[in-house]
Amino acid sequence: MEKAELVELESHCIQECAPWCSAACPVHVDARAMSAAIAKEDFSAAAKIFRRFVPFPGIISSVCDHPCQDVCKRKEVGEAVSIRALEKAALTFAPPSEARLLLPPRKNKRVAIVGAGLSGLTAAVDLAKKGYPVVIFEATDRLGGRVWDHAGPVLPSEVILSDFEVLKRLGIEIRFNTTVGKDISISDIQKEFDAVYAGSGFGSGGEIGLVPDSEGLVQVDSATFETASPGVFAGGGLVRGVEPWSPIRSVSDGRRAAITIDRFVAKVSLSASRDNEGSYETRLFTSTKGIEQLPEVPATDSVVGYSEQESVQEAKRCLQCECMECVKVCEYLASFKSFPRQYIRQMYNNLAIIYTQRPANTLILSCSNCGLCKEVCPDGLHMGEVCLGVRRTMVKRRIMPPSAHDFALQDMAYSNSEKCALNRHQPGMSSSRFVFFPGCQLSASSPENVKKTYSYLTERLDGGVGLMLRCCGAPAEWGGRRDLFTEVMSEFEAKWVEMGSPELIVACSTCYSMFKDHMPQVRIQSLWDVLDTFDLSPAPQAGKPPVVAVHDPCTSRHEDHVHTSVRSILGKLGYEIEELPLSGHLTECCGFGGLMYFANRELAERVIQRRIAESPRPYVAYCSMCRDYYGARGKPTWHLLDLIFGAGDLEKTSGRGPDYSQKHDNRPLLKNSLLKEVWSEEVATPKEHDAIKLNISDEVRQLMDKRMILTQDVQQVISWAEKTGIKLVGSRTGHFLAHYAPAHVTFWVEYSPAAEGFVIHNAYSHRMHILEDLKP
Repeated sequence: MEKAELVELESHCIQECAPWCSAACPVHVDARAMSAAIAKEDFSAAAKIFRRFVPFPGIISSVCDHPCQDVCKRKEVGEAVSIRALEKAALTFAPPSEARLLLPPRKNKRVAIVGAGLSGLTAAVDLAKKGYPVVIFEATDRLGGRVWDHAGPVLPSEVILSDFEVLKRLGIEIRFNTTVGKDISISDIQKEFDAVYAGSGFGSGGEIGLVPDSEGLVQVDSATFETASPGVFAGGGLVRGVEPWSPIRSVSDGRRAAITIDRFVAKVSLSASRDNEGSYETRLFTSTKGIEQLPEVPATDSVVGYSEQESVQEAKRCLQCECMECVKVCEYLASFKSFPRQYIRQMYNNLAIIYTQRPANTLILSCSNCGLCKEVCPDGLHMGEVCLGVRRTMVKRRIMPPSAHDFALQDMAYSNSEKCALNRHQPGMSSSRFVFFPGCQLSASSPENVKKTYSYLTERLDGGVGLMLRCCGAPAEWGGRRDLFTEVMSEFEAKWVEMGSPELIVACSTCYSMFKDHMPQVRIQSLWDVLDTFDLSPAPQAGKPPVVAVHDPCTSRHEDHVHTSVRSILGKLGYEIEELPLSGHLTECCGFGGLMYFANRELAERVIQRRIAESPRPYVAYCSMCRDYYGARGKPTWHLLDLIFGAGDLEKTSGRGPDYSQKHDNRPLLKNSLLKEVWSEEVATPKEHDAIKLNISDEVRQLMDKRMILTQDVQQVISWAEKTGIKLVGSRTGHFLAHYAPAHVTFWVEYSPAAEGFVIHNAYSHRMHILEDLKP
């Protein structure tokens, strides 16, 4: 995934889009930030924010027609925030200050403004701040135009005059009592000035020399305010008409025209990169679900406006609109303290780094690829697919750190090795109508359930039910290793074809999704759909809870038929179901998906704890990794097969499952057991180091499991050390310390001989791989 594709995906994140109030405001006042400052009683900051967007803050805060309030999201749960009143409060309660005007050098190009209404005055101020000498031609003896129609208690005349002081400070020349078209022609003005902005009010277009249409309006380009006369631009009442008068749109017209004039004089494009000028519709989504309805805070004095405390209370009603829907439901997205648009930027910057630290590696490798973000995102952005694409690029460029996924990839290879893999037709049959594919994790976690399920299927399905033990290749796919994934899929397909291309009955939702997405030629059924067709009578079981909560694995997200079958099976078994807050197509990952647990253990633990805290009920899972992760953290959790076949004391199957070493051993044990018991075949003898007896305390065993060191790894180290004599002796403890590197993982074991075998005191490892072209 290259930068161009990442940039395109980045645009789907709408979190940085403007809130509705700012988008509807023609000059885009940041009412959200201003409200936040007032809510903190920081009126100085609020006033600074407001003044940054409007040239005449006293006037606008008094008479603005506030289009922002018409679209305020608070209206969905109460009344709109009184933004104009907050603007006035910000100015009223902020400490007196006069910002310094830092002006650029004066330009040698001059601009004329026709008309001293809000539109013309705004254009004059903005152009003067850019360094242009500006002259205003005004037909009357005062500035402001229609602003004076609103002078009174709400807008005192001294506020108007105070706002217009900025014109003197900017050195803007004003020619009062000068009527363009009478005292001076617009063509004469054009001879003296490099550009002209006409904002003289409705009906004056013909008088000043511009041609109005039948309705008296001067026609202009809606984006640039160009008129038919080159170098002459128009806005305000000339273009918009008499009613309704919008002070803020007049300001916007002047501002946008000033941008055009600056470009016109500089002889650059007038129309390029001018999206979202003026009012526009934002893409931002903000949910108001669960937000308390609150009415507008009334002002004690309707003329003066809010008191200090009233304005703070009103500002606190602002929802501080943002999207963050994905961050709300995803511990991964929340843990890096930002949102997808920022994350994607970090990712493509990470790819641009050459031979140095890549700070976004953890971000890229920690995603579970579960797709919940896409389900809740208003624009359907799937961060899992983004991360997966970047991982593939990292692998391709040989910058993928091997430590992140090494254990999972080795585990996949082991599952598909001769020691664990198995392909057989049903005993006594030479073909198979079906083949049961339990998946590598169920085989490792609960081999007895694999046996029981296979037996159950062979007794009830006609045409022969074969068995295939192996891994579907998900770890390679999640790790960005398309080469390994393709290899695993090709091996599977060859075995499947060899068995006559039977229909797959798949127990694992991850396997189901892998085959469905990558091998459309294979007919597949979920085991749960198959089992739901049978009469499953409830069996007497000790400790059976009356109500259970179902955890749907994230890889079953879009398989509604599976969700239905699982719940139907539970109903047949006599269980009542309580749905978790997020289930079905909105279910959460258990922390295993995308190899999160291997790349970011701390995050995965938070994901697990968050999920198991969502209900006090015992959980039922139909993914063995989900069951084992939750059970190991003390959450009573059963695999659905435990409830179907595990008659007896359920307490024995709801807690901690086997550790990594036990899972590693369970796969070949399952294969050998099936070969012997079902197919009456001889089984292979173990390798030499497998026979080494170890004495491992519970404490050290838990440490090994945490560090993902298998019993077999320890046996290999000791076997190597005892054969070669390459080992260290601790002078204080007398313990041996030895290491062994079967691949690019180096295992270290501290041990001592015992009467029978060896005592293991500690074990650790480091996982790294030095590329040949990087060696000195």
